[in-house]
Amino acid sequence: MAKITDVSPLAPAGGFPSLPMIDGVRFATAAAGVKYRGRTDVLLADLCAGTVIAGVFTRSATRSAPVLDCQAKLGQLSDPTKGFAILVNSGNSNAFTGKGGVASVDALCDSVSAQLGIPTGHVYTSSTGVIGEPLPHDRIIGVMEALARGLNEVAIEPAARAIMTTDTFAKGAAADVVIDGTKVSISGIAKGSGMIAPDMATMLVYIFTDAKIAQPVLQRIVSDLNETTFNAITVDSDTSTSDSLLVAATGRANMPEITDQASDVAGQFATALKSVMMELAHQVVRDGEGATKFVQITVTGAMTQADAKKVAMSCANSPLVKTAIAGEDANWGRIVMAVGKSGAQADRDRLSISFGNIVVAENGWRAPGYSEEAASEYMKNETIVITVDLGLGPERFSAWTCDLTHGYISINADYRS
Repeated sequence: MAKITDVSPLAPAGGFPSLPMIDGVRFATAAAGVKYRGRTDVLLADLCAGTVIAGVFTRSATRSAPVLDCQAKLGQLSDPTKGFAILVNSGNSNAFTGKGGVASVDALCDSVSAQLGIPTGHVYTSSTGVIGEPLPHDRIIGVMEALARGLNEVAIEPAARAIMTTDTFAKGAAADVVIDGTKVSISGIAKGSGMIAPDMATMLVYIFTDAKIAQPVLQRIVSDLNETTFNAITVDSDTSTSDSLLVAATGRANMPEITDQASDVAGQFATALKSVMMELAHQVVRDGEGATKFVQITVTGAMTQADAKKVAMSCANSPLVKTAIAGEDANWGRIVMAVGKSGAQADRDRLSISFGNIVVAENGWRAPGYSEEAASEYMKNETIVITVDLGLGPERFSAWTCDLTHGYISINADYRS
């Protein structure tokens, strides 16, 4: 694997944020030597009884054994008096590993179950790393007892670091919201840097809250929010076999249970949860392999939101658009190209394009006041906002991406070495 030595220039200032402890959640990490000796590569999260878990996962046809197992367990409750656990390893994705991959998942779930005294159906596993190599699960089982002994409430930052692969910084985000006079806290961590594209993106994401909420309501909220957060980012248009987002609500906050997604309190919680999901999604893009620019592409004036998303993702995934941004080249013709190939309804003579506040094209033609000098100067910024107005209807969609540099090639050409 290419050695990552420098933190992304787009990393949030100040390093890993201070995240609130979530009542009912404990973390532990260990170095199991899954791929590299001496590197922390396993995370165990212990969740109290009464926790409910929602999740969304990749729809890849070659998704991994851990993903399939998590999907099967989602929403299931074997014993209401028992808690849950999430076990994650980096270095090996346990994907495309056949029956052996399933056996590894079963062995790991059995080990967690024995250490924590919970049903195997309450154990969720995730794996990230190289595809197609058998997971040395015995190495993880070998540190399971130490993980169980080391569980504590404050180790969320080490947890975020344990799940990194080509990431250059650990990713965390948090929010608080007052519901019926009670403060509800949300803390989340994520990993992801390459193989990032909607459906979901190559990421592992774990979000914890003390909110008291019914599992079906939490699931609907998470699924809805995913569409405009993690399903609106792309680094390289490649969808992973291992994408997983799990949201665990312990129910420890002193509040009435949220049972109706249409209620005001559900809306308040969803707004706070979206802020955490959006921040983590943006951090994944900011850590895109080799990235030097953070790019927002907003499409307005579409006939349907589906069309708006098609255009936004066509621009965000275009190698020509992304390399132009890397070269600080205000080549808006490449945006025109990406709109045209998107498959969305578009009218050349109604199309307008802006870089930041600079209108570069309008009504299907170069803007009369267009300044190449001003547009080129704007492209030197670390954050680039590109707006495409189709001029056809009321719908809009925003996507986030990064530039495509030689750094991306260097990292991925040497990934398995």
